[in-house]
Amino acid sequence: MRLLLATLAPLLGLFLWRSKYTLYYNMLTRMDLPDGYYSEGEVSSHCRSMNSASDRSFKYCEDASFWENYDADGKLEERRVVVSCDSGRREWNTVMGPLLNPLPRGSLWIHSPKSDQTTRLTLENFPEEHTFHPLGVEVYPSYSGNASYMYVVNHAANKTVIEQFLISPLSSSAKHIRTLSHPFFVASNALALTSPTSFYVTNDHIFTKRLPYVGAVLPMVETILGLPLSFTAHVTINPDEKAEDVVLSHTIVAPFVAYSNGISISPSGLEVAIASTSIGTIYFYSRNATTNTLTFSTSVQLPFPPDNVKYDHDGNLVAGGHPHFPSLLQLLARKVDVAPSWVASISPIKGVVAPEYDAKATLSASTIIPPPTNHTVQTLFQSNGKSFSTSTSGLLDTLSGNLYVTGLYAEDGAMICYP
Repeated sequence: MRLLLATLAPLLGLFLWRSKYTLYYNMLTRMDLPDGYYSEGEVSSHCRSMNSASDRSFKYCEDASFWENYDADGKLEERRVVVSCDSGRREWNTVMGPLLNPLPRGSLWIHSPKSDQTTRLTLENFPEEHTFHPLGVEVYPSYSGNASYMYVVNHAANKTVIEQFLISPLSSSAKHIRTLSHPFFVASNALALTSPTSFYVTNDHIFTKRLPYVGAVLPMVETILGLPLSFTAHVTINPDEKAEDVVLSHTIVAPFVAYSNGISISPSGLEVAIASTSIGTIYFYSRNATTNTLTFSTSVQLPFPPDNVKYDHDGNLVAGGHPHFPSLLQLLARKVDVAPSWVASISPIKGVVAPEYDAKATLSASTIIPPPTNHTVQTLFQSNGKSFSTSTSGLLDTLSGNLYVTGLYAEDGAMICYP
């Protein structure tokens, strides 16, 4: 026992040191966040709910992604937004719990900037016996009005799978193609497409809530201690196989990360960003576009544990996350109604950032973390939960200037902020 403790003590110390900012600022103390800050103006006059139809099932939205529609000449016609929501998340959450009732289905939505309307997608040919709890969602671009493949991580009743759909710019339905399953889809979370039939997928935990007896404890231990057990894989679907005989090629490309969460590919296709939630860090990797292998290049510390990450079209990474983990747990326990939100942009620069950066934000990131090297951090939105609660994803449309934010337990589901 003494030998075991002597062996584990240095490792525990290393894990705690790696998580020092997250442990202190996001767990042990509560930051003084404003009711609402938006980098482009007042929240009350610039931001509103994306729930244009006032549909009560549009809530508890986890992920959002752009779906680009191009014409025959390759000109961008519209950059739509796909949103995954789960109004039953309080009864079924395989990441944080509880696991009480998997039967109420989640939903997928499309927001059109042209009409400024959000429409629910009808799931066509989706098996009646299947449960549906969507997390990560990604859609391949559409050209000349052609249909696109859409992939959705589904934390279903019995196991985690990835659903493949076909959606058309001219329709409000998503045709189910197949359910993808693999032994290493243990706790799949986020997706980033590399072709119409291949993608990166993060696996956020090794120990999950589904485990009998120890599921209530080990996942939380893995999260809080920042144990580097999770991974990202690249998956390829054999396009020549029939739906019932599909074969997946699965290769782990980024192992040993603490709580791999959001993932995104840069506009150049040569860089991949992965969020490490437990230690409040973004890992950047160089990508071989031919083999899809990843090579670690650098990391950036954030003032909050990042959830999902998305590159904008100028090459800046937008991350949403949870500034105060205990508040999120209290919300799950129904002891509070809201929990804080923070969305920030991480931009590459040359050299070292000045000690005082992110100066416009009500609570500047520079008061929490030291200046990063070769990157700078700018707050786009932050709130103590009153303006918007439990942010997970941030999407910045560089054409319109619109910022889209989803909320894991936000009653409004997702919001849009105009410039």
